[in-house]
Amino acid sequence: MSETERIRLEPSWKARLGDYLQRPEMRALSEFLRAEKRAGKVIYPPGPEIFAAFDHTPFEAVRVVILGQDPYHGPGQAHGLCFSVRPGVPPPPSLQNIFKEIERDLGIRPPDHGCLTPWADRGVLLLNAVLTVERGRAASHQGKGWEGFTDAAIDALNREREGLVFMLWGSYAQRKGQLIDRHRHCVLQSVHPSPLSAHRGFLGCGHFSAANRYLEDHGQAPIDWSLPPRAELAPV
Repeated sequence: MSETERIRLEPSWKARLGDYLQRPEMRALSEFLRAEKRAGKVIYPPGPEIFAAFDHTPFEAVRVVILGQDPYHGPGQAHGLCFSVRPGVPPPPSLQNIFKEIERDLGIRPPDHGCLTPWADRGVLLLNAVLTVERGRAASHQGKGWEGFTDAAIDALNREREGLVFMLWGSYAQRKGQLIDRHRHCVLQSVHPSPLSAHRGFLGCGHFSAANRYLEDHGQAPIDWSLPPRAELAPV
């Protein structure tokens, strides 16, 4: 069985990224992850959730892309969607600021949880540039091969789709945004929602209403940015 066949990736994405999975740098990444696990290191998110962003948002369903950097590195937080945490895990500060901006922009009250799975199921691709991390060590898997893979995903969206909204928050996401044709897609940029920078332009950016205006202007339904109460969420 080939490496591509072993990796569980949503079919519409596998059709576009399967060849990339065969590249030497992806095989090196796979061996790196296996070696880390053999050494007793804890990797987040759990294996079945590494590709959760693709599972929840098939290629043709994507309407908005939010780019993150790498998964949360605390126990029980990461589940494969950028900025999102499992139900019952307190929303981290950056996510709290995202909710604050949605309330300011759209009047939607913050939910009682930080699970963004409903957004992903509505067409918001919540994609980290790096899909794994070692417990307690932020950015520990940067430069190991994930960046090229997620670049390939963005490139496929850029080439094959039209009228998407890309939200690029912070310099890291904006560098990745160099792949995007601004004539075919809407690119919304601001500082990162982290407490270190949010007051310098994220709070007040209006990205959520701007995204919906763009989608509607291009004949698409707007995104429902509200989230159901924790009690109504499907199990994650």
